[in-house]
Order: sequence, then structure tokens, then C-alpha cells
Amino acid sequence: MGVSPEGVDGDDPPNEGTALSVRPGSMKPVLLLDVVQTSAAVGATRSRKEKVAHLADLLRRAWEEHGTGGGTPSESLAAEEVDVVACFLSGRLRQRRTGVGWRGLASLPEPAAEPSLTALGVDGTFASLGSISGAGSQARRAEAVAALFGAATVEEQAWLRGVATGEVRQGALDALLQEAVAAAAEVPLASVRRAAMLSGSTLAVVRPAFAEGVEALDAVRLEVGRPVSPMLASSAPDVPAALAKAGGDEVAVDAKLDGIRVQVHRDGDDVLVVTRSLDDVTSRLPGVVEVARSLDATSFVLDGEALLVDDAGRPRPFQETASRSATQEGSPTSTLTPYFFDVLHLDGADLLDSPGHERAVALERLVPVAHRVARRVTADPDEAEAFTRQVLADGHEGVVVKDLAASYAAGRRGAAWVKVKPVHTLDLVVLAVEWGSGRRKGWLSNIHLGARDGDGFVMLGKTFKGMTDETLAWQTERFTELAVDGASSHVVRVRPEQVVEIAFDGVQRSTRYRGGVALRFARVVRYRDDKAPHEIDTIDTVRSML
Repeated sequence: MGVSPEGVDGDDPPNEGTALSVRPGSMKPVLLLDVVQTSAAVGATRSRKEKVAHLADLLRRAWEEHGTGGGTPSESLAAEEVDVVACFLSGRLRQRRTGVGWRGLASLPEPAAEPSLTALGVDGTFASLGSISGAGSQARRAEAVAALFGAATVEEQAWLRGVATGEVRQGALDALLQEAVAAAAEVPLASVRRAAMLSGSTLAVVRPAFAEGVEALDAVRLEVGRPVSPMLASSAPDVPAALAKAGGDEVAVDAKLDGIRVQVHRDGDDVLVVTRSLDDVTSRLPGVVEVARSLDATSFVLDGEALLVDDAGRPRPFQETASRSATQEGSPTSTLTPYFFDVLHLDGADLLDSPGHERAVALERLVPVAHRVARRVTADPDEAEAFTRQVLADGHEGVVVKDLAASYAAGRRGAAWVKVKPVHTLDLVVLAVEWGSGRRKGWLSNIHLGARDGDGFVMLGKTFKGMTDETLAWQTERFTELAVDGASSHVVRVRPEQVVEIAFDGVQRSTRYRGGVALRFARVVRYRDDKAPHEIDTIDTVRSML
């Protein structure tokens, strides 16, 4: 029998869009349990080699157990299955919207005793859930969700809930998935990486890697209008360390703007603007589109930042920039302004493999200084330090030191670009802690942070960053001792006694917390037993850092 996600007649024959369907003959479908157990194995190990091996084994199974033959139904089915399995292993669904959230998963049916769900069938069910609309859609969706989860085992229910709500944490990042695809499809890793960066997605290259091999991967080229995975920067604690890491006698030191990363494609009058995650925001950023159309070229791909600035040209808080980028409305005075720092294509010429100094020349010829990120090219550490101080004084968040001999390594984080940002720290108190999941299951992990407010405390946010296994073990024991209501609930309230030193990138306004502010990118530096709660930083100190 098959699950009927759209509320159709239960007598309909099962097909690949139903979660319980089983294919005929000797073909062995990949069960959802196979995905769940692989995901758990990946999350349970810290070994990169073992993670890749687990991922590659299941990808290989998804492809090989359907026979071969050009264009045969089994090969087509294998290609579809390997796509789905790769997506599930990355902790995501192929569907952007399913209509299923935490509220719809608050009460689940009893789990099944035996596994029967297939990966392809579950994918088809989620696709059907996303298409439900019209009168009675809420009831039909709830019925389909109940049927899906009722056919899932305990393990499968937990994983399905996580993937439906975006909470799967297993450590299978894109870089690991690329290594697994290369190993399972027996193609060079370099070819997988390059094809993925040029197509903007690792998942986009899974099927061609298996079906057509290295020739198909190497045939992928940059296309104006198709987003490219952006190049990323590694980190250094200060400018001298960044200079040493980037290497070379002469480097470019760029201002690091606290804005929205944008990649701008123009082909004639057609302009596409995407974010770092390659989401299309063209309609939301009319100011960026206007600048792109004003440039003297027919086609190009530019990399940069868009941010809100005041009348004096100083950046507004990131929260205001983010808010403006999320809406299509606004007056001309609140339009985000683009500032570009790289060019990947110009009038028919791809520049990805060109050294940084050649791309810099092309950028200067194309983009006027008013829309270029401030840059200082130097081999003098003192000059680089002085420029960094000026950038910080201008209200920006730091600098990026760039090797001018390096090509544009799209989608990669390496030593060619190294960011330096001042580190802020606060001494705060832990107000509560949450039980972890995935590799952190069984440990108290995510801590709630509070600043002093008179005789009490006010929350500033949460973090699970910066914790080693030793830290997790220690804090599980410590916060179990401090638990106010016991440690059985997911969020464990604790006596506000443990002081923790927190590093963070900045402070932003927040309506979520009573104090009106929240920390950005908070992470644990160390626990402090040398300080008492009455000695921690105050909410006024935090507000002064806005």
C-alpha cells in the first residue's frame, strides 16, 4: 500500500511519489532508514575520512543497485535516487516549501515497528505536501503528515522532524559531500569542486558525476545569469598573522563591509542579484540593479556587498541593512548601495582563473570608485595596520587581506583571502542550557546568555559555538548540578551562578529579548570560576556597543 499525501483515493496504485512504494524486480530501493543511519554515523565521528566513507558508501549504493545501460529506466531511476540521497545526506529536502513546520509536527502518531519508507518515496511525499492548496488543504496536509510519520520508525521520525524543520545537524558539509561524490563516482575531486562552484551547487553535479563522469564535470563553464558559489575568507587574529597567511610580497587590503554579500550578473539589460546563499534578491535591491545597468559593459559578473549608509557615507547597523534587503519597499534614501571588490567575467572573458591583480585592473576600469570597496595595495605591514585602523574608524567591521597572485577560488575558504576583525568579549552568566542533538546528543550544549540588569539578569542570546568535547562533558555535569527544575526537559533552567567569557562580532537591536539587544556570532572563550555573577558585564555596557 502507499501513502496518499494528497488525500487521493487509497486504492490508487503505488508509485514513486508515495513514501511506501517498492520497486519491482531485483532492484533494491534505498530505504529512509539507510539515510538516517548513515546520517547518524556521520554525526557520530570526528574523522573526516570516516565521514566521507559513510557518505560515499550510500551514494554508491543508490547508483549501482539499479543496473546500467544508457537511458534505460533503471539508470534514470538511479539518477533520481542518487540525487535524492545526496540531498538528504546534506540534511536538506529538495523542496524549498512543504507547508510543514514545528506546529504541524507537535503531535505525531505512534512510530512503526519496522522500516518500510524509501528515500525516493519520502521525497515524493514532501513534493506532494508542498503542492496541497485550496479548501480543506490544512486537513489534507495533516492527514498526509500523519500517514508519513505513522509509517516511520522512531529513528526515522526524529530525522524526518529534523529535516522538515531545518534542524538536521550531522556534520555533512558541502566539502565533505563533494569528496564523497568524487569517491563514489570515481572522478577527480578537483573536477567535482570546480563544477560545483560554477553551477552554484554541489547537488547540481551529483547526477552528471555518476551518469557521465569527468567529461561532463569538466564541461561546466561559468554562465552569466547562473550564480557561482562565492569565494570565502579564512580568519586571522590580527593583520601581521593575515599577511603571513596570505603570503606574497604585495597584498591587497580591502575594507570588510558589514553588509549583504551580493553577486551581480548582467547580460544586456537583464540583471540578476543573488546573495551569498545564491537566493535571488533582484527585486529587493533596485539600487544595486540601477548601478549595474549604469556600468559601461554588455555583460559581467561582479562580487561585492550591499549596505545601508547614512548621509555621511558611514554604514548603518547590519540589522538595518538586513531589514531593508528583506523588503521591496522603501524610499530612495533607504536604498542599499553596492560596493564591489571583484569581477569574475567581463564582456565574454572569464576571469576566474586570472590572478587577483589582473581582476583588480578590470574592476577599476569597469566600476567607478564610488562603488568600489576601499583598498590599499601594499607590502608594508605598518601601512596595512594604519589602513585597518582607518577602516575601523570609518565604522566597518575589519579588513580582508588578499593574495594578488591568487585566482578566484569559488566556493572555497583558503589562505588567499584572510579576514581580520576585532574581537569583542563580555563576561556573562548562563541562565539556561539545552540538550544537544546529533553528535552532541546526551550533552548539555546550547547555553542561554545573560547580562546584569540591576539586581537581576537579562538574556542576550544563545550559543553552542566554541565548545570542545571536554567543555561539553564539563558543562553537562556543572549545569546538571545547577538545574532549577531538574534536567529532564529540553531547556534546562539553571541557577545564574556560572560566569562565561563570550567572544562576539557585534551587537544588534532585538525585539526578542527584554534588553532590546542581542549578540552576533557569539562563541565561548572559557568558563570563569574567578568571577562571581555580580561582577559580569551590565546590559548598559552591551547597549553602549551598538
